[in-house]
Amino acid sequence: MTVFVLGSINLDAVARVDGLPRPGETVAGLSLALFLGGKGANQAVAAARMGAPTRLMGAVGGDDSGKGLKAKLAGYGVQVADVLELEGVPTGQAHVWVANNAENMIVVTAGANAMVTPQQVSATPIEGQRVLLCQLETPPAAVEALFRAGAAKGSLRILNAAPALPQGAALFPLTDILIVNQTELASYAKLDREPTRLEEVSVAARKLMSRPDQTIIVTLGSAGVAAVRRDEAFLVEGRKVKAIDTVGAGDCFCGALAAALASGMDLRDAVEMANAAAALSVQKAGAAPSMPSRREVEAFLEG
Repeated sequence: MTVFVLGSINLDAVARVDGLPRPGETVAGLSLALFLGGKGANQAVAAARMGAPTRLMGAVGGDDSGKGLKAKLAGYGVQVADVLELEGVPTGQAHVWVANNAENMIVVTAGANAMVTPQQVSATPIEGQRVLLCQLETPPAAVEALFRAGAAKGSLRILNAAPALPQGAALFPLTDILIVNQTELASYAKLDREPTRLEEVSVAARKLMSRPDQTIIVTLGSAGVAAVRRDEAFLVEGRKVKAIDTVGAGDCFCGALAAALASGMDLRDAVEMANAAAALSVQKAGAAPSMPSRREVEAFLEG
């Protein structure tokens, strides 16, 4: 039931503001906090918090930030033996602005994350890894190497194709479950606007399929989550909660989904659980610190 995550590890500098600035505008920050972040790290923490034995492969710089982030990951129960420490390269950083209405803007500098190579991935043993989970904040060539190795091992390959990159679509044929949000779906499907209704989402999602056995999952924010297969589609409605910070909600969903599927849960139940986990996560500040435990998610679902 192990989850293997290949992804980014960042130091998140999160500034809270009354309202997000417009171009050329300076606004006063209400507070500043530093957190563990990066899509790979966030998703690994989410999976570990949901009870799945979780390995993370990625890279940090040989600086104090990198060492501190590895220690934080280990504190969340993530196995970090495959996290590389690269001397002379800075650890990745994300500068996050969060407004009072929970909307956010993010600028990411990749740093060490951009240095992970296909050769390093191919040299990493993945026997016994039931689920492989990747994103696009690490080089797509490294993701391709992992997914090709996973195909030979019979692993379930999940790609959160974020951020939307032109080269990301080349990975879709190697993917068993593809996760995107509405904006990313519109980008990959070359739509003029973001789809909202399940029928629109389903039509757009099927444009991304290259095999009949693939599943496309589209996160729809407060509206919930759509899961689309070749011959069916269903919607799991969003849960009404008071959002404090939406940073990391998508990562929480991805990690929780991977953990649920690794435990043997069927797709609909896994999506329900991951949707609930994401709803809990937006009620706390920060990305990794907001990831709920499996017990918290189960209690939320029962309540």
